[in-house]
Amino acid sequence: MKRSKTNMRQGWAIGAFFLSLFLIVLGASTHAAADMGSVRVDSENGSHQFSVELALTPPAQARGLMFRAKLDPDKGMLFIFPEADMRSFWMKNTLIPLDIIFIRENGTIINIVENAEPRTLTPRESLAPAVAVLEIAGGRARALGIKPGDTVRHDFLGNMGSR
Repeated sequence: MKRSKTNMRQGWAIGAFFLSLFLIVLGASTHAAADMGSVRVDSENGSHQFSVELALTPPAQARGLMFRAKLDPDKGMLFIFPEADMRSFWMKNTLIPLDIIFIRENGTIINIVENAEPRTLTPRESLAPAVAVLEIAGGRARALGIKPGDTVRHDFLGNMGSR
């Protein structure tokens, strides 16, 4: 039985459609299955709660918030490292501006890179050794009055119960 070129093209198009659909669903479930947590940032303007994805492994940390079309104002990602060290982040394949908050072992904010420009390879660096980094939607730190010296609270930092 001989198939026409039109039928073969339709078959390929249908196959490509279902493969694309599968990859989209797989990508969405990868984000949904991420470890979740909560952080609180205590500043002069009060306490600010964020629901965060936890980037605990090198692959999760390398992926970060890449390819996200949006980030809700009360959401973010917390990168947790085994020890304090100088940290450097870039915005490759990151589609939205982010505030990058570098955090000491005791939870104190070292420095904040505000509105990091998307899709750039410019290094955004901590000014001192950091054990964690919080990424939130660009402009949120300034809007909430979050600044260096404020405190990020999370179970990993051992300071969740204090104020």
